[in-house]
Parts: sequence; structure tokens; C-alpha cells
Amino acid sequence: MNTQTISLTELKQHLGDYVKRAAFGGERIILVSHGQESAALISIADLRLLEQQGKQNETLAYVQQQETLLKEARLLREQMAAGGFQVSTTDLLDEVREERTDDLLDLR
Repeated sequence: MNTQTISLTELKQHLGDYVKRAAFGGERIILVSHGQESAALISIADLRLLEQQGKQNETLAYVQQQETLLKEARLLREQMAAGGFQVSTTDLLDEVREERTDDLLDLR
């Protein structure tokens, strides 16, 4: 996939051409303003791919968070049991499930 860097002035002069190149030619156009890369012109296919990857990353982060919570609950249960406290695993799991359900409902 080709990537080209152009100034905003160049883009203004040939906007239609660069849009076609990004949309149909698969090029990625990096826009430079005052010597700094400031934006990019990409195809809709590239945008959808980025959006999908973002959603996958959010899901992975959520799963990792839940796994961490379960590990913390297990550790806490073990520490409490070692101290002579009796802990109901069922109660802990119910609480984690309620938190997960609340999180899922907030995502919708």
C-alpha cells in the first residue's frame, strides 16, 4: 500500500485527484501543515478496518479487566480463609457477575 505525504496547499489544488487515489487506489495520503503531520486521507475500507480493530481492542481490555477481578477475588478469598474467615465463593461470583452485567448494559 502506497503512502504519500503532501502539504495542505497541494491537497487544496488537487483535492479530487487525491480523494480518488485514496478511495479507489488504496493510497494513504498524509497531510502536512506547518511542517507537521496533521491528518490522513484514507479509504473507507481502511477506516472500517481501524474501527473494527478498535472494537476488538476494547473487548480484549474488558476481558482482561474481568480476569484481573476474578484473580483478585480468588486471592482475597484465600487470604481471608488463611486468616480464619469463611468466605462464600458463590457470593463473590454473584457480585462479580452483577458488576459484569452492569458494565455490559452500559456498553449498549
